[in-house]
Amino acid sequence: MFEGFYKVRFELGGAVGRSVMYVGDGKMLGGNSAFAHIGTYEKAGDEVAVEIQTVRHNPDPTYRAMAGTDDATLIAKGRPDGDLYRFKGELKELPGVPFQSVMTPITGEDIPIAGGVGEGGVINGLYSIRIRVLDGLDGGLTGVMLLNQGRILGGDASFHYLGSYTAANGRWKGQILNQEHTPAKDDPIFGGHEVGIGFAGTCDADGAVLEATALAGKRSLRLAAALKLMRRA
Repeated sequence: MFEGFYKVRFELGGAVGRSVMYVGDGKMLGGNSAFAHIGTYEKAGDEVAVEIQTVRHNPDPTYRAMAGTDDATLIAKGRPDGDLYRFKGELKELPGVPFQSVMTPITGEDIPIAGGVGEGGVINGLYSIRIRVLDGLDGGLTGVMLLNQGRILGGDASFHYLGSYTAANGRWKGQILNQEHTPAKDDPIFGGHEVGIGFAGTCDADGAVLEATALAGKRSLRLAAALKLMRRA
């Protein structure tokens, strides 16, 4: 069964990237620290055909587009290999340059029970997220987050986020577990830790903001984050 939540390792002409991806209802929604990946899929027997568009959400120029352009479209086909899915294809913008990827499932047992969403709650969809560490400390994360009926699935090139929330009347609150899917050796705050985060904030039709307390190892941190809606789910 292809539907689920995955970490992804991909290669384009020898360059390597990583991301997370949610698959369901014919849609593929995910991304990493700088780009959102938004697409569709069709199944025919064991074969899966995908078309995925890459959209930049982080303006930092140090995050370079592997394709040489921020907006690129992937056409690929894949098949299961045990619990994994392996894909091969190419970008429309770079014909003849081979693309391949491996999608590894993040088990459903780790995904928490969804919270409740009432009128005026946060909108279901794929969001970009920018997390800042407060109290004068340097650090933070950028990534993507799928909010869907009280459940949080998201991540970036090194971490995945799993959580739940309740929302109504322009306010929301919840909890997130931040875990490494690929070692983050250069991250002195979140790297090497399973980080529990409790948050509360406000939401509207365009996005949401929150303030949070995180426990990284024995260290307690205050965080702030802003979410911007990129695609409704």
